[in-house]
Amino acid sequence: MTYSFETSRRRTFAIISHPDAGKTTLTEKLLLFSGAIQIAGSVKARKATRHATSDWMEIEKQRGISVASSVMQMVYRDHVINLLDTPGHKDFSEDTYRVLTAVDSALMVIDAANGVESQTRRLIEVCRQRNTPIITFVNKMDREVRDPLDILDEVERELGMPCVPMTWPVGQGKNFGGIVNLRTQTMTVFESGLQRRPQDFDTMPLFNSAALQQRFSQEWLIAQESMELATGASSIFDREAFLAAKQTPVFFGSGVNNFGVMEVLDALIDLAPPPGPRISSLVVNNQTVTHTVLPEDKDFSGVVFKVQANMDANHRDRIAFVRMASGKYTPGMKLKVMRTAKELRPTSVVTFMSQRREAVAEAYAGDIVGFTTHGGVQLGDTITDGSNNLLFTGLPFFAPEMFLSVVLKNPLRTKQLQQGLAQLGEEGAIQVFKPEMGGNMLLGAVGQLQFEVVQHRLKSEYDADIRLEGSQYTGARWITADSSAELKVFVEAYPQRMARDAADTLAYLCTSPYDIRLAQERFPNIHFHPLREHAGLALSQSI
Repeated sequence: MTYSFETSRRRTFAIISHPDAGKTTLTEKLLLFSGAIQIAGSVKARKATRHATSDWMEIEKQRGISVASSVMQMVYRDHVINLLDTPGHKDFSEDTYRVLTAVDSALMVIDAANGVESQTRRLIEVCRQRNTPIITFVNKMDREVRDPLDILDEVERELGMPCVPMTWPVGQGKNFGGIVNLRTQTMTVFESGLQRRPQDFDTMPLFNSAALQQRFSQEWLIAQESMELATGASSIFDREAFLAAKQTPVFFGSGVNNFGVMEVLDALIDLAPPPGPRISSLVVNNQTVTHTVLPEDKDFSGVVFKVQANMDANHRDRIAFVRMASGKYTPGMKLKVMRTAKELRPTSVVTFMSQRREAVAEAYAGDIVGFTTHGGVQLGDTITDGSNNLLFTGLPFFAPEMFLSVVLKNPLRTKQLQQGLAQLGEEGAIQVFKPEMGGNMLLGAVGQLQFEVVQHRLKSEYDADIRLEGSQYTGARWITADSSAELKVFVEAYPQRMARDAADTLAYLCTSPYDIRLAQERFPNIHFHPLREHAGLALSQSI
């Protein structure tokens, strides 16, 4: 069957890491080796004319960081790879969490000098909650780094799952000699250089131990001993355990020098899973019934996990990034937004190479496609061909921890500000709250950098220059009630604390944790939610 063949050759994964571990550089090299791009860009060099393919926003080029997730599609070994580069900075963790709901596996990049860092721990926890298989790449072995056995031990502790080394380093820093491929029983010899390709590196068979010892002397003997310890203490690779997120294969290398990257690219084809089933809700006679959607199902379905405004500054459009869960997309087919029951009429449907787009001829489950729209689509929306009443859930929105009030410098730009806040709120770049009693709009964020990015984008993309001022609020909780009458009484009791977010979901604003406790005691039938799932359709009472 065509669907089965096409979905079996899809691999959809996210690259995750702490900032500066080399995630975006590795993304560039994976694109380079697959043939998707010809020259890798620079992530850090501000004066460089060529920037990383996945960093397309002006502010990303200025700061040398990723502040929005990017989607790239490439073909390698007759497999279609959908690669999602995520922001490493903790202030943009919500974007990363939502991306992780759209992938079948993750590639975790670790700085060999720093080991597992704080943001990586948070991302690991999200992967663990979803049982997402993780491939681990230990980067920067050409620098002075920690002992590989120590790194493996730390990864095992932090991941809570055994590591299975697939490659092993010989030396490090100035004495970095290369990596041993335990799958092919060969050693690839390291030579520095940004333009080197995998075929440019020499390989030596492991059975010629005398030649290896003569060439790498003490470094080979140390590596041989640690490699024996690592493989002796490690489990044998078990693909079923890996797919169940109970084991992680580990690779070593130097992304910036193109070294050890091809082994990772091959592992994504050989080890990472194709698209799997997705759980949705089927609405029958006003009753919600869980329903398993298989990738091979012929009916089209997908979920919007990201909305990006102004990717093309000339057109001022919005792109809804849809992870296909089942079926096949062909141009011109009728689509329906399940939340509103309205027909979706995109002006174009595209696949991505960062901000570069190509019209879709056909797409299958596992693919990421972009619907270019001018509104009507929100994060978490389920899109179908109308044949099923499906509802995919699980796209998280976390209660903000910081609030600032928006003050427009030029009141004549009110319309532009409203449009900008509406679109950036729908996009999930920041959480926008409109107080029920009127007054200035409030921005809610996880970190300070979110405010700076939104302020920059409002000015550059919408010509709305704003000033951000302090707010008395320190938190928010989305609220639901056992009955509409009880909700009405609560809202009337706290009119100044009520606000609505970009999805028009009611929230209670608080100035301290005690506010929630007191309100809970006074109104026991009101439920305060620190986590909201998409579009106000589902709420969870715990993170």
